[in-house]
Amino acid sequence: MSAKILDGKALAASIRNDLRAKVDALTASGRRAPGLAVILVGDDSASSIYVNAKKRDCREVNYHSDARHLSPDISQAGLLEIIDELNRDTQIDGILVQLPLPDHIDPLAIMDAIDPNKDVDGFHPYNVGRLVLRHPGLRPCTPMGVMQLLKHTGVSLVGKDATVIGVSNHVGRPMALELLLAGCSVAATHKFTSNTRDHVAYADIVVSAVGIPGLIKGEWIKPGAIVIDVGITRDENGKLHGDVEFEAARERAAWITPVPGGVGPMTRVSMLQNAFYALERFHSDGSS
Repeated sequence: MSAKILDGKALAASIRNDLRAKVDALTASGRRAPGLAVILVGDDSASSIYVNAKKRDCREVNYHSDARHLSPDISQAGLLEIIDELNRDTQIDGILVQLPLPDHIDPLAIMDAIDPNKDVDGFHPYNVGRLVLRHPGLRPCTPMGVMQLLKHTGVSLVGKDATVIGVSNHVGRPMALELLLAGCSVAATHKFTSNTRDHVAYADIVVSAVGIPGLIKGEWIKPGAIVIDVGITRDENGKLHGDVEFEAARERAAWITPVPGGVGPMTRVSMLQNAFYALERFHSDGSS
């Protein structure tokens, strides 16, 4: 067996094309395009690359983009003032604050300050709470992207056994909730789990979101499983690696995501989808 590749880059491009057509139809009818504000604090190189990619995505789908590159010395109060301004801006449907933030700024306070109806990252406690209660609104972007990749396989998820490795607030925990909502039985493993291999070996769906290269051995994968590798780490030579031993896992899985080109593009396009949803659901009276 050699797994089929879940090409997130190609799927994301197709979704962007669909979004562009929807935006063009909106503006042709006299309404405005979705507006997205992206805030970058400081000069973290990885964050800068990611923010620039988001700006390119906005241009591709004809969104209005408001990019704010702020000094690393900005106070928490100063950042909160900018978020309040954007919360009140009727041309902005989504606000994204790029993490990580400088040590003197509390990320939870910043997250709480964003209007939940403009929280296109899906990190606000209100939106996570709606997912817990099985009435999702704006969804965390990486799990949302993973669910679209899983849908793309054509495999019914109802009744499947899923294992999520890593329980971060932004990926692992909401990922488990999304899989539960889809009808899976879910195991979530973490640094205190003593038998991660057994959980992986039993799973029809494996989602790893840890950031440790080669953590998930190919021989652990159940034959015919779907393997989603969210982890991404850059080595000293600049090469990117996932959590999963790709080549070995590919010989056992039915579907597998590459690193890069799997989950990453889907995370970004999910943010664009959230912004469009926010316009339609919460700000649909906006005109151009």
